[in-house]
Amino acid sequence: MKTHPLEALAAGKETFVPHPPYIPSPLETVKHFRLGVDAEYIAWLTFDTPNSAANVWNDTTLREFGICLEEIALKPDVRALIIRSAKDKITVAGADLKALRHSSVKKLERLIDLGQSTFNKLAGLPMPKLALIHGACVGGGFEMALACDVRIASDSDYTCVGLPETQLGLVPAWGGSTRLPRLIGLAKALEIIVSGKQLKAKDAKRLGLVDAVVPREYLENVARARIGSVQHTHRRREPLLLRKFIACRARKAVLAKTRGLYLAPLRAIEVVTRAPFVDPSKAMELEKHAILDLALTPETERLIDVFLRNEVASKKPWPRGVALPVHDVAVIGAGIMGAGIAHWLASRGHRVLMQDISTESLARGLSSIRDLLNEGVKRRASTHLQMRDTLDHILPDHSRAPLTHQQIVIEAATEDMALKKKIFADLATRTGANTILATNTSALSVTELAAAVPHPERVIGLHFFNPVHRMPLVEIITTMHTTDDVIATAVSFVQHLGKTPVVVKDSPGFIVNRILMPYLLEAALLHDSGVPVELIDEAMLEFGMPMGPMRLFDEIGLDVAAHVGRTMTDAFPDRLPKSETLDRMISDGKLGKKSGEGFYKHPQKATKHHWTEPDHHLMERVQERLVGLIRDEAHRCADEGIARSEADIELAMILGTGFPAFRALAAFGAPLLSGSRAREVTTLPRTA
Repeated sequence: MKTHPLEALAAGKETFVPHPPYIPSPLETVKHFRLGVDAEYIAWLTFDTPNSAANVWNDTTLREFGICLEEIALKPDVRALIIRSAKDKITVAGADLKALRHSSVKKLERLIDLGQSTFNKLAGLPMPKLALIHGACVGGGFEMALACDVRIASDSDYTCVGLPETQLGLVPAWGGSTRLPRLIGLAKALEIIVSGKQLKAKDAKRLGLVDAVVPREYLENVARARIGSVQHTHRRREPLLLRKFIACRARKAVLAKTRGLYLAPLRAIEVVTRAPFVDPSKAMELEKHAILDLALTPETERLIDVFLRNEVASKKPWPRGVALPVHDVAVIGAGIMGAGIAHWLASRGHRVLMQDISTESLARGLSSIRDLLNEGVKRRASTHLQMRDTLDHILPDHSRAPLTHQQIVIEAATEDMALKKKIFADLATRTGANTILATNTSALSVTELAAAVPHPERVIGLHFFNPVHRMPLVEIITTMHTTDDVIATAVSFVQHLGKTPVVVKDSPGFIVNRILMPYLLEAALLHDSGVPVELIDEAMLEFGMPMGPMRLFDEIGLDVAAHVGRTMTDAFPDRLPKSETLDRMISDGKLGKKSGEGFYKHPQKATKHHWTEPDHHLMERVQERLVGLIRDEAHRCADEGIARSEADIELAMILGTGFPAFRALAAFGAPLLSGSRAREVTTLPRTA
């Protein structure tokens, strides 16, 4: 009879040792990183989030990164650590904003502590640490790179670095506010952090943010070669008096630009001028307290919401239909808008046929494109090689050449319905059966224009804003005939241009001009009633608009504004005011900046105030009147279903007019107008 093991053990006949439970190695739990050590005892840590085009920092990835760092610290033979990304366009996109936006105070505090301790652990490793940067490396991604000794960037157009937190109402709080000033000096660090500027690789090298810029294929070899010469970052320490001077100058610049409406840049100045010059633990506390104070404010929540909405709109495909690829595009008209559109399309790799019946117009259009490209080279936004490549993609033509190879034709002629109908009827005979016919109208009916062609289902509006190379919004105007395939193709096309599309139903003024025109016309009427031009503009600048309505009149041209205004007045005759002053100025040839005089004289940058002390009560009434009209019209657009959602209306106004994002036209789950105050102000007397 077989003896039971426990009985045998008690009898001293044999030793029974139960099998120990399996305990996995910490590295086996890591899903977002790959760690390996090569024959030269160099540790390679690769960030590669599964099933995603981007890497982001969150609780999981920070903890896994920390596990990898601990594993490296336990290997005494490792002589260097090189950190890289497996993604094609992004190294690390920063923190997971969706998670951050919905975090409680305690959860956010734990995340800040975790990020700080993890990157401090990286900085404290007793070996050379090198970060390889290909693609975007911003926010928390660049804070990780700052914790390394060396940063080597690729020369790809995708590569950029920076700390854009202030644009979202935050400050860098994983060591960035402390380490960047120590690396490049206080003045340059303040400029980068306060502005939220993102830099191309060569500009980053020039300012000292990265140590080398090389082709992507040489990153690893250059990193190996740099290991032996790595030196720890020299700690810069500006004198106290100089620090105070730099901080004072930065604060004045921010207040002049933002009028104190945005808290994050001012808080960043506080932190950046103190954190690099105190004990490391105290520096981390300064960063943490600043971001906790800011993160849960309504301003920051709105800024993050708008950013996330813009990300979705600029990347998410249209939910219905099939988006066809677009390679060849024709632009009809070589005026300001036609040339601007042709320039942007060509700079994004499209082959562009720019047609105009006038050779003189074509020459002026090409000259305008060259000016734009030269400006980009001067600003270091592009290179001479990219300039030549862009020009090579543009073919000017004054004939009626066939357009059967173009997937999209964009008409950018003068805002005249009869002329546009004639052009579209001609285009219908020269294009392929599946060519999308688009108009760049700012207010005319796309439905009426579509009736001029045999196949109205392939007609759509693509409303680019002037100047095309700066304005991120494109309104995509659809009619009842437009097919889902055409909409899907247009959305994809705009997204690949790096613009944000907002799909709009055909309606007078669409979204932006419909909401903007009552605001502008009411501002002109306020001036008629005796309110000074400067006070009207000052009131809206204080509200947060990037430009006052009277100066905006001068920029776009009083005649152009009046033309759009007539379209709107014809559609809504009972609601839109009429300004006698505006008509008189147009009759006198005072058309704004282009004629040298409008509500202001040009090229004079600013007109002296005719009032010595601002009337703040009157400014508040002006704000209430004008902002009330904006919100009222936005509410009507939402009620009429002009866009898919209130959020799209708000996004269009933010991107198309600069309406301050922190003010929030719309709130999810709530009406555009929270309460009756905005509607009541329209009943104020029309006198100053």
